[in-house]
Amino acid sequence: MNTLTWIVLFTVLGGALSALVASSFLLLQERVRTRALPYLVAFATGALLGAALLGLLPEAIELSGRHHIQTVGVSLLGGIALFFVLEKLVLWRHCHEDHCETHVPHVDPRDQASAALMLVGEGVHNALDGVLIAAAFLTDINLGIMAGLAVMTHEIPSEVGNFAVLLHGGMSRARALVSNLATSLTSILGGIVGYFALSHALAALPYALGVSAASLLYVAVADLIPGLHRKLDPRDSFWQVVLMSAGVLVIWGVELIVPHH
Repeated sequence: MNTLTWIVLFTVLGGALSALVASSFLLLQERVRTRALPYLVAFATGALLGAALLGLLPEAIELSGRHHIQTVGVSLLGGIALFFVLEKLVLWRHCHEDHCETHVPHVDPRDQASAALMLVGEGVHNALDGVLIAAAFLTDINLGIMAGLAVMTHEIPSEVGNFAVLLHGGMSRARALVSNLATSLTSILGGIVGYFALSHALAALPYALGVSAASLLYVAVADLIPGLHRKLDPRDSFWQVVLMSAGVLVIWGVELIVPHH
């Protein structure tokens, strides 16, 4: 397959497939869903950290050369600042649990506004995920697969939370499914735009990878890990560590198995 085909494939997997899996997950009994979600989040956290620190950042440093390592660091810091601002503006809205701020009961107009805002924010975020995947594949097939897997594993629990917000905002299950699926498809658009834009600016790839790594680190550290800390039971904490380690090992395994260009 050529590079563009890889990008389209993994943006579909990271977007549409994760939305469909999340929707199926919500058909389970609420008790089962509530108990399983934190463990999915733990695995996603490990996958995000592994992809950023074992794949994207080392590759960015290697491509840039030792004389530009600090510039890669600047791109990482700039990416973290960017995603912080986007989240502050509620353009990047993530909720990985069923009982977070956006799910607290409000009057109907606020619920509807939250649902609409979440759709806009998810559309922007998924498009950025597409650019991330494109940047990784343009560098190396191995990195692209790692980035795609990381996006997919983190998007499944994210989509579960998003679907719950839409239902709480008054949407029917069918409309919520269609709306969530539509926003997930923006990742394909982001991937295609990223492919054509970045392929003509290969010198910028190391710094695009730095920003991509920042997005994965930001989601893991700012959005996912704080939620995991709410589970204080020793057994829950043990399984969180195990599943986070499993997420890292999956990414590490991809790094070993899939050959570089």
